[in-house]
Amino acid sequence: MLREELEKREMEILAPYAIKSGESKGRRYPEPKHPYRTEFQRDRDRIVHSTAFRRLEYKTQVFVNHEGDHYRTRLTHSLEVAIIARSITRALRLNEDLTEAISLAHDLGHTPFGHSGEEALDELLRDNGGFEHNRQCIRVVDVIEKRYHDFPGLNLTYELRDGIFKHHSQYDNPEMQSDLPISGGPSLECQVVNMADEIAYNCHDVDDGLSSGIIQEEQLESVSIWKRHIDRVKKDYTDAGQKMRRHIIVRMLINELVTDLLNQSSLNIAAGNPRNADDIRNNPEPLLEFSHSMEKENQKLKEFLQDNMYRHSKMVRMAEKAKKIISEIFNIYINNPHTLPPHVKALLKSEPAYQVVADYIAGMTDRFAAAEYRKLIDPYEKM
Repeated sequence: MLREELEKREMEILAPYAIKSGESKGRRYPEPKHPYRTEFQRDRDRIVHSTAFRRLEYKTQVFVNHEGDHYRTRLTHSLEVAIIARSITRALRLNEDLTEAISLAHDLGHTPFGHSGEEALDELLRDNGGFEHNRQCIRVVDVIEKRYHDFPGLNLTYELRDGIFKHHSQYDNPEMQSDLPISGGPSLECQVVNMADEIAYNCHDVDDGLSSGIIQEEQLESVSIWKRHIDRVKKDYTDAGQKMRRHIIVRMLINELVTDLLNQSSLNIAAGNPRNADDIRNNPEPLLEFSHSMEKENQKLKEFLQDNMYRHSKMVRMAEKAKKIISEIFNIYINNPHTLPPHVKALLKSEPAYQVVADYIAGMTDRFAAAEYRKLIDPYEKM
């Protein structure tokens, strides 16, 4: 199917307030349009083919890579966000390609060792604006990725870059300056990714926490949304073992959260009666949200994870190790730039040392950062 036909189909099928690829405001560096891919399909493909996306396979979600092969990584988390976001987007008749692209791109700026690594870099850069992974994501797609001869970065559409700028969750809500010709709040496609991100990490962190043994099934019975489903599973699946019960309940959790989100958001959209995408952006509050009762239950689940998983001694110890690794290699690079690889050191001619070092460390995987730490610190480690 030709691109023009795909664009025509979007105009016929999508909601009037959805972002249409044929109405994109374009790219920083003009390019000829593709004969059979829409602008947002090209964006998605550029993300998937990027080096930063492949590195997500070895970047921490909650558990560092060497803890086990079956825990989520930033890559699997991004894929899970995309799957949930696409289901929501399709139900609301929004632009699925744009939503998928934002989902796959939203963690490209993450450091090794998850939020611990980000906190360490933020502290190290406190006199130079700090570090925030959404801002770093924009640097990745605008500057750091070098895959095209005629322009720096990936030259993504303004709509996708806007989705990255305005992505937020309980962990990230950055204030950033933008060159975008798009004003106002986030599109509905961006709002979908924000909510899908929260659903994915809450439900899958429970799954990984139970799998690891850091949290126990009995502890979760104090959380109403879990208790409701465990009671049902024990009644309907009497022969299911603990592992199977966990899989069933996590699916139920995701389904209930997505269903509630769709029901409440549909009511909000109907009440707001937006006529176009600008009406969405100009709305003072996001239209995508849980019902009041579900928001309270979801908040209790987040509080449980904060108290019983993220603050568990094993998690805190790993976080302290991560901060030590990041801090020590950062300081060694800054104090002696000759320890940097030649291709990184060459960048010091055009950018300040703190930026070059931050970009280099932020791009590392967990295992590369740990190996680099050993090479720089351990006198018996091979260079």
